[in-house]
Amino acid sequence: MHIFLRKVFILPLALGLFVFGTQALHAQNPTSAPAPASASSTQDPAQALISLSKQLDSIKTTLSSNATNAPLNDLRSEAGTVQQQADQWVETLTPQMDGVQARLTVLGPVPSAGAPPETAAVSQQRHQLERDKGKLDSEIKQAQLLSQDAAKLTTQVVETRNQQFQTKLATRTGSPLSIGFWSNLAQSFPEDSARLKRIKGLALEGGSAAWQPENRLPLILCLIGALLLIVPGRWLVERLMLFLARRYMPDGHFRRSALAVIFTLTVTLSIGLAARLIYLAFNWNGTLDDDLDTLAQSIVHTLFLSAFIAGLGRALLAVNHPSWRLPALANITASKMRWFPWLLGGAFLLLGVIEHLNNLAGASLPATVCTRAVLALLITGLVGAALIRVRRIRKTLQHESDKPIKHPLWVGALVGLATLGVVIAWLSVFIGYVALAFFISWQMLWIGMIVASLYMLSHLQHDLFNTLLSPHGRSGHRLQSSFGVAPTTLEQAATILSAAVRVLLLLVAVGTLLMPFGGGPQDLFSHIGTVFTGLTVGQLTIKPGAVLNALAVFVAGMFLVRIIKRWLAEQLLPKTTLDKGMQNSIVTLLNYVAVVIVFALALKTADVSLQSLTWIASALSVGIGFGLQAIVSNFISGLILLAEQPVKVGDWVSMPGVEGDIRRINVRATEIQLSDRSTMIVPNSQFITQNLRNVTHGNALGRVKLSLPMPLDTDAAKMREIMMEALNANTATLATPSPAVTLDDINNTAMTFTGVAYVHSPREASAVKSDLLFDILARLAKAQLPLSTPQSMIVRNLGPLGEDSPAAPGQ
Repeated sequence: MHIFLRKVFILPLALGLFVFGTQALHAQNPTSAPAPASASSTQDPAQALISLSKQLDSIKTTLSSNATNAPLNDLRSEAGTVQQQADQWVETLTPQMDGVQARLTVLGPVPSAGAPPETAAVSQQRHQLERDKGKLDSEIKQAQLLSQDAAKLTTQVVETRNQQFQTKLATRTGSPLSIGFWSNLAQSFPEDSARLKRIKGLALEGGSAAWQPENRLPLILCLIGALLLIVPGRWLVERLMLFLARRYMPDGHFRRSALAVIFTLTVTLSIGLAARLIYLAFNWNGTLDDDLDTLAQSIVHTLFLSAFIAGLGRALLAVNHPSWRLPALANITASKMRWFPWLLGGAFLLLGVIEHLNNLAGASLPATVCTRAVLALLITGLVGAALIRVRRIRKTLQHESDKPIKHPLWVGALVGLATLGVVIAWLSVFIGYVALAFFISWQMLWIGMIVASLYMLSHLQHDLFNTLLSPHGRSGHRLQSSFGVAPTTLEQAATILSAAVRVLLLLVAVGTLLMPFGGGPQDLFSHIGTVFTGLTVGQLTIKPGAVLNALAVFVAGMFLVRIIKRWLAEQLLPKTTLDKGMQNSIVTLLNYVAVVIVFALALKTADVSLQSLTWIASALSVGIGFGLQAIVSNFISGLILLAEQPVKVGDWVSMPGVEGDIRRINVRATEIQLSDRSTMIVPNSQFITQNLRNVTHGNALGRVKLSLPMPLDTDAAKMREIMMEALNANTATLATPSPAVTLDDINNTAMTFTGVAYVHSPREASAVKSDLLFDILARLAKAQLPLSTPQSMIVRNLGPLGEDSPAAPGQ
């Protein structure tokens, strides 16, 4: 399974997401800003800061002089780049400033009047350091001011962009129901037709150039390759993926979600790469005009997104394989909806092509409004038709089953918003707010694609973690055997990782949804970072990056502590002469020390000093004085127990009301297993403050004592011989110390024989005593030596003495 994940699934998925992400980013922002250059030590800080200041002035001039047509996304990126470079210069110059200050501190203060003057070399060095300090100080302050100005300018660009967006949506044009709308379109038709003819001529020239002898063979080969990719290529790849999934993937939810992603990428890449090949066929040697080349590349990017929409809907519906369907849809619903993903993908392609044509041709306002109105009605009409069809199918199924069909709340909310969007878009078109209707239709496509992608990826990551970290799977067994991870720990890790990735996917989805509004994921994460930057609690400053680093250090440290603890407990200490109780105490103490060290390292990584925690210590001291005395007492007692070893794991102890074996010594309390197999939790302080009997502390041997009363006429030597034979014959008794039989007591009724033997553990004494008694009784019965029985006196009432009585006088 792991080989398949690496070679067949993960690599194509990463390649597909990279290609698709690249195309999508180019489609959204074809003129991306250059990557910010890091502050280099070879650059002159003064010149670099002057250059950054000029860039900011240029951005301000562009924003103020042409606020309506300025490329705001590019301006925002440039301002962000300037801010980043200014911050880098602050980070670069600050250590240099600290170094100069340290050298001045070493030189000491300037000699006062009357003191011996310093040497010329020292004085010259001091003046040079003072000049360097002043220069660095001014440069740092200048970089900080530039960073602040760039941040303010970024905010201004965002506000300007929002204002333009709101103004655009609120613009009202003529209604398609009015005569003026069509008359304006008819008046501008000759000019628009001439512009389209120019583009048509450019396309014919490009096609003619592509058919030239030097370009003809690449044209034919690329077209054949595109045709093979779309028709048999996609089919073969899907069959290959299906075969590999059935052979190497375990049957379950992960196979289903993985195949959904694979089929989506198959459609996307086959159609998108075919479009790329067609583009290369007509522009093999750069034969296309610059304007036509820009149009062709934009259409290719749009085709990638269109194919992704179609492939995503096809994978989620899974008409041919209902058992692989991710959403809970009836077969009839999926069958009736099978063509809607392709229609929506085609509508998205049509939208992109027309928009790019209008931009390239410089279409008139009436033509742009008309095409956008038609596209808005087309897209929202398709969505409305799909909603109506699903509603009819749902009513039919509900009528047949006589049970209400339930669906998640978010599905109902999306359906309601889609219905509302369709109604508002159609009304907006007919009352003249075409821009608003066009934006709603575009947003419906965009939101649908993002939500469907989020749904599919959420299922994928959830099923992936559950498969890899399943206690019953192959990888789960390896983790348990290699690292000693408990099955419940694997399940908890799968749940936590799945939730964390789901939150991350949700944040990325929300940021992606903001793109049509002029924002994006970078804006969302930047806003989140701004909220948490500089957040202070008392004297403690919270930094998200430092917190994440500290968390990583803590997790890695605890993992390392776990490995060392397991190595000590299972490999090193068992090979020593220490008993198990001492070994457990050593492992426990080292574990506490290691956890404290790891926690201190995590605090250091998070830039948290002990001085920042003084207010927490003060609050805790008050709590300890009132409510935490017992907890602290038990904690200290636990450390004393582990260090002094009055009791250890495995000892048999006896306390007032408690007697049993110590199973575990924790920080606060000790676990004692009683004779009935129950567990008593005893606070550690009781072991220090109360009387304690440790049966196995000084000597681990157990003592068996037998006392047998025998009649006074018993052969004492024979009795002693029988008892010694029984004591020596038992396999549990020890030869050293040797068993012994003594005559302890003789009274007027019996004489008492006492036998003493030793066993390996006091826990064996009771069972061995029982076996010895059974054996001795059998031997006494065989030797016909009865045990002494207590004498009893019986008093009978015979009544008065008469003549017939045997005891009467004269008888």
